[in-house]
Amino acid sequence: MQLSKKDVLEQANKACKNTLMETLNIEITDFGDDFLVARMPVNSRVHQPDGVLHGGATVALAESVGSFASHIFMDTEKFFIRGIEITANHLKSVKEGFVYAKATFLHKGRTTQLLDIRVTDEADNLISICKLSTISLPKNK
Repeated sequence: MQLSKKDVLEQANKACKNTLMETLNIEITDFGDDFLVARMPVNSRVHQPDGVLHGGATVALAESVGSFASHIFMDTEKFFIRGIEITANHLKSVKEGFVYAKATFLHKGRTTQLLDIRVTDEADNLISICKLSTISLPKNK
């Protein structure tokens, strides 16, 4: 039986309980054949001391979304996914509202994957561009 999109999103968000994703209130909101989207509220919990979104929180959002995309689209019965490198270019600041991260694959290999993650605000302004490399490692049985 194939799960509905709603069921997949519910299960994905349930898997985030008691993790950094829950701490940052990251919510997976959409996915398709080659992308995954999540959002994170921008408030004092993720601010720098001067009241704007902390770059580290943005990178945590990006890595969470990219790793989750690899997890969803790879065979996790046989492999586990780990992030191995992330880069980020922060282009614009945000003080409040939500930021959205959309991860899309640039390369989906058997061993390594490369994802492009665009972080935008509610007005679709580009906030950060991130690249994430993940690796699929075989599970020992």
